[in-house]
Amino acid sequence: MTKLKLSAIPDDRPVKITVELPAAVHRDLVAYAEILARAAGDRTPPDPAKLVAPMLQRFMATDKGFRKERQADISASSRANV
Repeated sequence: MTKLKLSAIPDDRPVKITVELPAAVHRDLVAYAEILARAAGDRTPPDPAKLVAPMLQRFMATDKGFRKERQADISASSRANV
């Protein structure tokens, strides 16, 4: 079985944003969706746009610098509200 960083895509209420992606990134998203569907045993791959949020979420969750700064911001905000 292929080990991917993403698993099933949760069904969540989205906030709509519009971004422009390079064609190569879109092609990679389409390919990722196809591989993800195969790994899950699905015949129909998910819409590639549905992969963007989980990928960004995973990226931010594993970015140590971001987590450190985010935690510092949360701590500073908590101290300011006391």
